[in-house]
Amino acid sequence: MPTKEMRILADGLRFPEGPVAMPDGSIALVEVGGGRVTRVAPNGTKSTIAEVVGAPNGLALGPDNTLILCNNGGFSWHEEPGFLRPTGQSADYSGGRIEVIDIASGSVRTLYDRCGDHRLKGPNDLQLDGKGGFWFSDLGKVRARDRDHGAVYWGALDGSAIVEAAHPVPGGANGIGISPDGETLYVAETETGRLWGFDILGPGKLRKSPWPSPHGGHLLCQFPGFRRLDSLAVTAEGNIVVATLVSGEITTVSPTGEILDVVPMPEPMPTNICFGGPDLRTAYITLSTTGRLAAMPWREAGLRLPFC
Repeated sequence: MPTKEMRILADGLRFPEGPVAMPDGSIALVEVGGGRVTRVAPNGTKSTIAEVVGAPNGLALGPDNTLILCNNGGFSWHEEPGFLRPTGQSADYSGGRIEVIDIASGSVRTLYDRCGDHRLKGPNDLQLDGKGGFWFSDLGKVRARDRDHGAVYWGALDGSAIVEAAHPVPGGANGIGISPDGETLYVAETETGRLWGFDILGPGKLRKSPWPSPHGGHLLCQFPGFRRLDSLAVTAEGNIVVATLVSGEITTVSPTGEILDVVPMPEPMPTNICFGGPDLRTAYITLSTTGRLAAMPWREAGLRLPFC
């Protein structure tokens, strides 16, 4: 899959992430640095679905014409011509939360902002489980002298229950996905370049590996060299496709942990990938520091997600 097959659908986006292939052929995504959820039509036209206080991050299509949103509460930014990147927790950080967006009206309501006594810090990515709930990652927040541990949570879509399923994820829990059979949860740890697997026992319940696993996951793949991990998607065949930072790649890992394929990207921060098109063989990739949404044919079909 040479990068020359890539086409740019939209540019001028302020750190796009969380692409979602919508049933009408458009792509919904967040502009983390713009505080909004944006729709990109097939012809590249952009329109605003909702304005968001804080910093929108991961996004998923939910029931009843809604989008489920991870809001990380706010970043500070480094900006120069044609280049934007987050640098840490913003001065006006408003706390992490999971929000529900009504697509028709653009209204935003909070579903969860805490789990028990613990406030959510920086919800990052999510996937619905098709059983009335969703798994989501919390990257935590970074400050000048300290940082939060990440975590993995499960929440009910109706707002009735939230469970802390894995903690701590020392390098920050980022990309998250579910295997086609619904039995394995995959979590990308950003700063360590590690991809973890957890056996799913039920809603909010994961089988835990013993110490020295820091959180009970089993190490699926340690990425080589200096590579940081961002969001991920799962294919219909069960492979895990990981947006790989610093090296600027999309990396495909098998369910047994073997790196199968590496596709170079035209910038070092490809943050998210989703699959769309009639056969789910078109990959939509956010090139975040340069503010672009790209599309390219993919070698295998993506996994069809709930409500898509």
